[in-house]
Amino acid sequence: MAPDASDALAVRQKVQLFLNAAQTGNLDLLKKLASQLDDGKGMATTIADVKDANKRGALHFAAREGKTEVCRYLLEELKLDVDTKDDDGETPLIHAARQGHTDTAKYLLERGANPDIPSDLGVTALHHSAGIGDIELLKFILSKGVDIDSQSDAGTPLIWAAGHAQPDAVKVLLEHHANPNAETDDNITPLLSSVAAGSVECLKLLIQAGASVNISAGGATPLHIAADNGNPEIINCLLDAGADPNIMEEDGLKPIQVAALRGNRAAVEILFSKTTQVHSIPKWSVDGIIEYMQTEAGNAQEEVKATGGEKDTATKIRNLPEVSGEAKQKAAEAKSRGDDAFRRQDYQAALDAYTQAIDFDPNDATLLSNRSLCWIRLGQAEHALVDAKACRELRPDWPKACYREGAALSLLQRFDEAANSFYEGVQLDPENKELVNAFREAVEAGRKFHGTDKKSS
Repeated sequence: MAPDASDALAVRQKVQLFLNAAQTGNLDLLKKLASQLDDGKGMATTIADVKDANKRGALHFAAREGKTEVCRYLLEELKLDVDTKDDDGETPLIHAARQGHTDTAKYLLERGANPDIPSDLGVTALHHSAGIGDIELLKFILSKGVDIDSQSDAGTPLIWAAGHAQPDAVKVLLEHHANPNAETDDNITPLLSSVAAGSVECLKLLIQAGASVNISAGGATPLHIAADNGNPEIINCLLDAGADPNIMEEDGLKPIQVAALRGNRAAVEILFSKTTQVHSIPKWSVDGIIEYMQTEAGNAQEEVKATGGEKDTATKIRNLPEVSGEAKQKAAEAKSRGDDAFRRQDYQAALDAYTQAIDFDPNDATLLSNRSLCWIRLGQAEHALVDAKACRELRPDWPKACYREGAALSLLQRFDEAANSFYEGVQLDPENKELVNAFREAVEAGRKFHGTDKKSS
């Protein structure tokens, strides 16, 4: 091996040892390696430049593992930037908050870390402290005057707290005037999140704060979701708060029909006296509704088996397997692990976590969408397309599902088909610039692709 190659290898090994020392909290070794790595530019400059492939430096690793003493050395002696960002736009504070290292996060804030800095996904330290229920850190961050309703790809900190069934965090955020009706781009609200998470405590807090009980996401109201899950306490809580049992979701089903499809008898019994008769159901009684909806579901399944044809949206919903509340909770936990891995750009780990989530809840189109994106990042276009198509079957009117399908087809260089998928998404959401741009790019790529074919023939 040439001398210069040998020297380069030695430096790389020291860099890895240095980052490992930061991660494990070995301060003596860290200082020793820092001196050895100094290349004449000055210790602080040299160490600030030492990063892994994801642009994470020693401060990121120390914060992520709660090694406050290492953070103190890096910030107070080497004067590193407390708000340095990695490839995902995440600061050391975000790393510490996500892992629940309260003391380390508070130290970083005391050293001037900006709690309002979001990751590339819009996530702040406040989101993470709310999502894991770290009340001490949550209150400390709020004392810094942060934007309590800052939006991420998965909503505001209040949506995170409600969706992770963290009633104490929900209470603190509401006390600090968080908006109980904040929405994501998909119309998910804190109340919807609390119902999906099966948290009665969070639901009651949100209702008391003035959260709307009739806002719908994808056509489904909180009462539809509660009927699907079959939690009697949540259903009664929503009805007492004024939830309308006669609103139909996008497939023309009332909550009582959704409950009947799932075989949730207790939910049907609660909703029966509150729901106006559906005239297509011949026998309007608890048993009659369940029998009719179950029969319809069975007939639809037989029809699909016999014809192999396409199903309309309502039929697709009726054919979905029943998912218990416990399974949904396990799916949510696996999804959270997948989301964390995706933010770290550990796409294989994210893929594994989303696969576990899908095993628990195969009805959740979002999980298929997320896994499709992981396959794309891993360059597995065929797998990405399979998941995207399954996602579209579950939610044919969801623009993001069209985008996922188009992205997979583009990776396969099937540009004409990709353009069609993107165009179908544009028809569903004409204001979606991402879809509009993707459609134009696919059309242009198709022209160039076919043009190249002609020149080479």
